[in-house]
Amino acid sequence: MTRQKKRKSKKNKISNLTNTILSILKKDRNKTFNYKQIAAIIGVNDASSRNQIIKTLTKLAAKQEIEQVDRGKYKAVVTSEYHTGILDLSSKGNGYVISDDFEEDVFIASNNINRALDGDEVEFYAYKRRKRGKIEGEITNILKRAKSEYVGTIQIHSKKNFAFVVPDSTKMYTDIFVPINKTKKAEDGDKVLVSLEDWPEKSDSPNGKVVQVLGKPGEHSTEIHAILAEYGLPHEFPYEVENYANNLDISITEDEIAKRRDMRKDLTFTIDPKDAKDFDDALSFKVLENGLYEIGIHIADVSHYVKPDTVLDDEAYERATSIYLVDRVVPMLPERLSNGACSLRPHEEKYTFSAVFKMNNKCEIKDQWFGRTVTYSDARFAYEEAQAIIENNPDFVIPAKAGNSPLKTEIPQEVSLTGKQYNTKPEIAEAVMILDRLAKKMRSQRMRHGAISFDKVEVKFDLDKEANPVGVFFKTSKDANKLIEEFMLLANKKVAEFIGKQKPQKTFVYRVHDEPDESKLAQLQTVVGRFGHKLNFKDRNSIASSLNSLLKDVVGKKEQNLVDTLTIRTMAKAEYTTHNIGHYGLAFDYYSHFTSPIRRYPDVMAHRLLQHYLDGGKSANEEVYEEKCRHSSNMEYLATKAERDSIKYMQIRFMQDHEDEEFLGVISGVTDWGIYVEIIANKCEGMVSVRDMKDDMYYFDQEHFAMIGKKSNTMYQLGDEVIVKVKSTDLVRKHLDFYLVGKPEA
Repeated sequence: MTRQKKRKSKKNKISNLTNTILSILKKDRNKTFNYKQIAAIIGVNDASSRNQIIKTLTKLAAKQEIEQVDRGKYKAVVTSEYHTGILDLSSKGNGYVISDDFEEDVFIASNNINRALDGDEVEFYAYKRRKRGKIEGEITNILKRAKSEYVGTIQIHSKKNFAFVVPDSTKMYTDIFVPINKTKKAEDGDKVLVSLEDWPEKSDSPNGKVVQVLGKPGEHSTEIHAILAEYGLPHEFPYEVENYANNLDISITEDEIAKRRDMRKDLTFTIDPKDAKDFDDALSFKVLENGLYEIGIHIADVSHYVKPDTVLDDEAYERATSIYLVDRVVPMLPERLSNGACSLRPHEEKYTFSAVFKMNNKCEIKDQWFGRTVTYSDARFAYEEAQAIIENNPDFVIPAKAGNSPLKTEIPQEVSLTGKQYNTKPEIAEAVMILDRLAKKMRSQRMRHGAISFDKVEVKFDLDKEANPVGVFFKTSKDANKLIEEFMLLANKKVAEFIGKQKPQKTFVYRVHDEPDESKLAQLQTVVGRFGHKLNFKDRNSIASSLNSLLKDVVGKKEQNLVDTLTIRTMAKAEYTTHNIGHYGLAFDYYSHFTSPIRRYPDVMAHRLLQHYLDGGKSANEEVYEEKCRHSSNMEYLATKAERDSIKYMQIRFMQDHEDEEFLGVISGVTDWGIYVEIIANKCEGMVSVRDMKDDMYYFDQEHFAMIGKKSNTMYQLGDEVIVKVKSTDLVRKHLDFYLVGKPEA
């Protein structure tokens, strides 16, 4: 009898009651609750449960963790321990809140998430764990949802009166309930975009409705549209925007030319990727009688066509950036502008916005001019063609006078990519060579001033007509790329300086980059130390110098991509703002984005502000532009995530056809659930689950970034070479799993 009574008592005990009551009171801190209201929320109504609630309320009040404001009525104690931040959820359901109030991120256990979702702005209660001594927290209020739409697979209930959408994102810990009349006729198993509507108090899942049926999972168009939809990014223009663009007057008129500096007679050309369709920048070159060079950086005058308070401008602002997926570009502007009126195509007159510099052989700028121009492009080069000119003239030195140096101007057949084989005009070839030599001097000067050289290898795919990946190649930056880069950097820097140094200060859009985090630098040193590299963190110059040496030393080595990636992660994220703090990575005190208004909205803002100030206008509203900068930074972040997802998706598609092959890879990450391996030949990254490492019982050694076998003591460490084989490819989840074959023979 006694034992039975004890079992009954234990069975009726409400688990985790203290935390439940605290959570209820903290969620509505300004509201009072009695035991009946709490019982109703918990969903209990028996006498035993009510007594437990009353006793717990009394104990919490005695400990002053809550307060009794009236007889039997309680509320949370308001203290300074409430904070706000952004929730970053893990795939395991736990999370961290990133808050300005704490140096480290605050851990939130899954049972303290309280319906917050990844990226939400939340209010949380912080406390120190007795055992660990670390700050943990509990979310008490959701201040702002990060997103309201999710991509997932719909599951129609067998009775067909409701459905659930299972989100693709591993960070979304709940499915979404959808009434059958809100499924938009989606079929069972379809991939859909679902919008959250509400989350009833007693429901495990939020309610939603299908807003778009994307198609069948695994199909190419479905997965690409799903990537865009996941981040709230568009894939087509609304009719009214296309219609507005199609009705714009894009003719070059004498009246408009008269308002601009006419530079049509100046030697002008573009250098772009071989598959580029829009050319938003061009260079002009002239040797002056005093021996100086007049170099013009000419940018498509997008702001001439995209006027404020129009549907075209509204759409461009909302998009904020073009998106470069593996198989397509989602442009910021309709094609009539991006590939037409604003594209500096060869042998066409165009309206441009220009930065024109007079400089000597030492790259010293003796004069500068900014303003609207009209230009005519004499030639279009692919990077490979310009590179061929540079490589065919290795002994070229800048001549005392133009036209005196013999140049090999013919572009070899194998790199003639712009439509036909031709002999480059000597004056254009000489301009390319002189600009190349000046660019190298400017780059060298930047490096000496503390700039960091990130030349990370880009993974590109050869696609067939059906967008199937048939090959992988790596894109590296050569002299021709760096030539264009240096002059674009010069224009961006000098425009920012021109506005930034004016007195009184004027509102402008800057591209800023903060100093790297010291703790991340220390982690980088730990990792690269395994490969024999050392870093010097004494001061800013020594940090930059040692990072440059590191990036140079790893070129061509097995650890290059790993080190490149880890080094980039130590850097702060560049962003747009009206508050200038300089650009650490470039070692510039002033920097803006001015040179790509076809694909970046901040450049359009920079053009407008520059012209406004050239016209003598007063300082623009800082608050308005700061909000536009925040939006642009956020859209850039989402576009970058979509671009990475499209690469991951295409890598998995590529590996589907190589399931029986063995590959040599490098361990690029180690966690307690497995090791990540990047294949050297194609940069595809997948995971080896610790559960599949069956030759031993492996455990994660965090200190050594390694997985170690308990019996054999076999160690798989970050940076080790291993041989792997494809286990499975999941296009829907974008997962690539490997079997570990072993280590290569010495």
